[in-house]
Amino acid sequence: MPLNRAEKVPPPARWMKASWLTVALAAIVAALAVLALGLARSDVRPTSPEIPRLLVETFDDLSGTEASKAIASGLRQEVVSQLSKFKDIVVVESAAKGEDPSISPARFVLAGSVNLSTDAFRLRVRLLNRADNSVLWAESYDGGLKVAQLVEVQTDIARNVSSSLAQAYGVIFQADANLHVVNPPDDWAAYSCTLSFYAYRVGVDAESRSSVRACLEKAVDRFPTYATAWGLLSLIYIDDYRFEFSADPAESAAALDRALAAARRSVGLDPVNIRGRQAEMVALYFHKEIDAALKVGKQTLTINPNDTEFMGEYGERLAVSGNWHDGCQLIAEARQKNPGPGYYDVDLALCSYFSGDYPQAAMWINKSPFPSNPIYHLLAAAVFGEGGYKIAADREVAWLNQNQPDLVKNMRQVVSARLARPQDVELFLGSLRKAGLGVADD
Repeated sequence: MPLNRAEKVPPPARWMKASWLTVALAAIVAALAVLALGLARSDVRPTSPEIPRLLVETFDDLSGTEASKAIASGLRQEVVSQLSKFKDIVVVESAAKGEDPSISPARFVLAGSVNLSTDAFRLRVRLLNRADNSVLWAESYDGGLKVAQLVEVQTDIARNVSSSLAQAYGVIFQADANLHVVNPPDDWAAYSCTLSFYAYRVGVDAESRSSVRACLEKAVDRFPTYATAWGLLSLIYIDDYRFEFSADPAESAAALDRALAAARRSVGLDPVNIRGRQAEMVALYFHKEIDAALKVGKQTLTINPNDTEFMGEYGERLAVSGNWHDGCQLIAEARQKNPGPGYYDVDLALCSYFSGDYPQAAMWINKSPFPSNPIYHLLAAAVFGEGGYKIAADREVAWLNQNQPDLVKNMRQVVSARLARPQDVELFLGSLRKAGLGVADD
C-alpha cells in the first residue's frame, strides 16, 4: 500500500516567504560574522562544537487501544532510527533531569499523535522551537493497518520525516540559518561555519568560497575532532580544484591532495560521517580513482539513504563515470525529495544533454542559473551549441572568453577531468565547437 500524505499544515509565514537565496545570504552573513570573531572568545571555552539536539517525544495515542499504542511506539522508534542516520544533529529520546550543564539542551522538539480508524491510522507530527514553542513544521501521514504492509509504511513515513527535518537545506537548517546569535561562543561559531558552507553551495561563487574556507579552517583548528567540518572543508578544497583554473598544475594537484587528506581525516574521526565520505568519494573521483570513488558512494548510500545531498552527489558521480541511467535516476530522486538546491537542475541538464534531449537540457539549464560558476557556463554553452540556440550560445561563449580565459585555453583538460568516458568527452567538446569555442584536437 503506497504511503499517502494528508493534511499538510502550512509552516509559519517566514518559511513561506523566505527564498533559498534569502536563507543562503543569511547564513553567509553569519559565517562572515564568525570570521570577524576569529573563533576565539570568552573565559569558559566549549570543548565541542554546537550540534543541534532534537528531542523526540513519545507520540500520543489518541485511540487508547493496544493496537494504536503499538503503532505509536513503533512509529516513534522508526523515526528516531532514521533521524539518527544524520550526523549533523543529535537525537534525544528523553529530557534527562540534572543533565550535564556542559551539554546544550535540546533546542528542537518533535511531537506527534496517532489516531486509528477502522482500517487505517493517521500520524500527525510537528517540530517545535523549544525557545518559544513556535511550530516550525507540521505534517500528517496516513497508512493502512494490514500487517504485511505496516512495517514498510512506518519506514516510509520515518524516512520522509527525517529527510524533511535533518537533511541539508531541511527545516532545522533553515531555522538555524535564520537565527541571529549575538556574540556567538566558539561552539556556535564553528557550527555557523557549516551553515555558511551550505549557503555557499547555493551559488558556488569564488568570493564566498574564500570566506567559508577560512571559517572552516578556523573551526577545525579550534575543534580538531569536528568530523563534519573536516568533510565540508575537504569539499571546499575540491571546489578550489574544480572551479579554479590555475596555470600551475602543481597548485591544482596540491588542492586535490589537501581535499583527500581532509576527507580521510573526517572519515577517520567518524567512519559513518556522510559529509566526510561524500568528500572522499569526490576527491577519489577527481584523483582518477573512479572505481574506488564509486565503491565509497555505494557503501555510503546504504548508511543513510535519506541524505539527498549525498544522493545527488553520488548520482552525479555515477552519471559522469558513464552510468548515465542509474546516476540520473538518483539525481532526479534527490531533486524530488529536496527541490531547493538548484545544482540538481544543472545535473539534470547534463543528463538530458547526454540523452540527446536538447530542448529539455536547455529548460533545465535555464531553470537555475549559477552566474558565477564557470562550469555552469561551460555546460550551458555545450547545450545551446548542440541544440542550435545561437543567441544563447553566443552569450555563454562571450562570458567564458571574458571571465575564464584559462578555462577556455584548457577545455579538453577541464572536460576530461569531469567525464570518465572518452566518447562522452568528445561529444561534449564537439558541442563546444558548435557553440563557437575553439577546442584543440589533441
